[in-house]
Amino acid sequence: MQKFMVFQSLWAMELRSALQPERSLEENLQLIKSAGFEGISTDWRDREYAGRVSSILKEEGMLAEGQCFPRTIDDLKPVLDNAVEFGVHHIDLQPDIRPRRVQDCLPLLEGWNRLAEEAGVDVYIETHRDRMTTDLHFTLDLLEAFPKMRLLGDISHYVVGREFAWPIPNENHREIEQILDNAWAFHGRVASREQVQIEILFKQHKIWLQQFLSWWEYGFRSWRNRAADSDTLVFTCELGPKPYAITGFEGEDTTDRWAEALVLRDEILRVWERVAK
Repeated sequence: MQKFMVFQSLWAMELRSALQPERSLEENLQLIKSAGFEGISTDWRDREYAGRVSSILKEEGMLAEGQCFPRTIDDLKPVLDNAVEFGVHHIDLQPDIRPRRVQDCLPLLEGWNRLAEEAGVDVYIETHRDRMTTDLHFTLDLLEAFPKMRLLGDISHYVVGREFAWPIPNENHREIEQILDNAWAFHGRVASREQVQIEILFKQHKIWLQQFLSWWEYGFRSWRNRAADSDTLVFTCELGPKPYAITGFEGEDTTDRWAEALVLRDEILRVWERVAK
């Protein structure tokens, strides 16, 4: 039976506040566990750090999404070594290179795919600004040229990157659906056409929250049709700290991002319940 899990980003747990001290890694993991999240997303490049996080997660019965930011094919090797040694649900690969031609990307994508298959680790290419996948249309061209590319869909970057009009044109919906049809995991934040991360509890942003929930529902249904019966879909709440988070005059977040993450998790679980019926 297909399963669904909601993770929380460790990066999103950073407060970056002049008023509140940062929590320790152990405190953050305990908070995440006690709130009902089943895993976390964090950098998986450093062996010592990955081992430390992994040991705590295993004690708590949790899993990890390992992040990396390779610029070459070989940059992925130590990340996969860590994934094999310590375990990971999947690797979130942000390709930290910006070729201007699709054909220049293909050797990298082919190399990363080969290494992932050899290691037996699921590696997904994240849709993210200032990366190989920075542009929606360029990423669609990549998919056409390399259909084996599995995406980790963070569609917030395309909404703000392309500055979608409201109401969103049908053409843009079709393009986002192409991304969702190739997504094997998701990162969750809500964007508007002007901001990559807006406050989901503000009433003026409700239209954007509902739109993202609708897109994610489409993506979940698409995944269910493509995935094996034994597969697990992971959605990661990723409400990042400033400068992702909007701040007020004093430089503090305008909302409690942790409280918003809990709301987002509950909303997304309701979406999955509808999809899984």
